[in-house]
Amino acid sequence: MFTGIIEELGTVKNLAMKGGNLHLQVSSSFAGKLKLNESVSHNGACLSVKPISKTYYEVMAVKETLDKTNLKHLNVGDKINLERSIPANGRIDGHFVQGHVDGTVTCKSVEKLKGSHVFTFACSKEGSKLVVQKGSIALNGVSLTIANTKGNIFSVAIIPYTFEHTNFGTIKTGDVVNVEYDILGKYLLNYLGKTKK
Repeated sequence: MFTGIIEELGTVKNLAMKGGNLHLQVSSSFAGKLKLNESVSHNGACLSVKPISKTYYEVMAVKETLDKTNLKHLNVGDKINLERSIPANGRIDGHFVQGHVDGTVTCKSVEKLKGSHVFTFACSKEGSKLVVQKGSIALNGVSLTIANTKGNIFSVAIIPYTFEHTNFGTIKTGDVVNVEYDILGKYLLNYLGKTKK
């Protein structure tokens, strides 16, 4: 379980496809503190780590993960949002994020304002049922509040700190971003769908 508060930007050190799985080596300042099979969120996708050294570690993304996330688009040198799982006695500064990416959304525009940026995204028709104005959403693992929504289009406001300390600073129109919709909304939608049958 995560909070959507990104700890740092890691760097993709190496990529290799093995038996249909993508093996990523990621450099990070906390690599030396990780234990085998510890969960770390990578652009919002929860992956189990294999420590290698004090400066980098390895994770593996299986076909299911590659099909539903933007990890398949990564290149060596790319910056990736990282967050370790929340300790049981930690504060929830964002919202409950499982690290189970639902799919991707596409950036439609980036608007630079005085003191912030507004990013607009297009989601699927099914996803639009889970997008609620002022509700929570995780994009590339970042906990955000939905500013506006219309149909399958929604926008989020990004403060300067988030823009500078996550890979939102590199997202441009046309880019594909991982999305995890709020867990409460998913359970409610599932329940209502079953009760109507």
